[in-house]
Amino acid sequence: MSRHRLGTSCYAGVLFTVLGAVAWLSGQPFVFPSLGPSAFLLAFERRGDRSRLFRVVASHAIGGVAGLLAYTALGAGATLTATPPGSAAGLHLVASGICSIVLTSWGMIATDTNHAPACATTLIVSLGLLSTPMQVATIVVSVVVLVVVHGAVVAGFERVVGDTHPRYAD
Repeated sequence: MSRHRLGTSCYAGVLFTVLGAVAWLSGQPFVFPSLGPSAFLLAFERRGDRSRLFRVVASHAIGGVAGLLAYTALGAGATLTATPPGSAAGLHLVASGICSIVLTSWGMIATDTNHAPACATTLIVSLGLLSTPMQVATIVVSVVVLVVVHGAVVAGFERVVGDTHPRYAD
């Protein structure tokens, strides 16, 4: 069990390191809070259903688009970190956040792409933290990179180890 904890922790770090390097070299937000839980889930359930990888990407895309729609309609121009207490702008952001959670939840359920970290993505966008179309596109590309790196690592591991590793034996 201890080996699984160490492996999961290190592997989540490896997945995040790739995106950290891309963020550092590009100066773009390829690392954002809701990506951490996605990296953890991929690392923890390495041999999960392959369709789950699609769900991870689709859910974050739904969250990004829902957050952008809500922010554009209700909170445009305001940011959570710069809004005075009790202000109209703050109320607009709260409404934007609520709307984005409703839209994201509905979208994930309707498309069978449930992945809880996408609800954090939608809040990041709808609360004005990463709320431009380019930033939302960067979020989605970041998730795609995470999933592609994960898929490549797992495929490489399976090719090298095959069925000799107890966690991969049927």
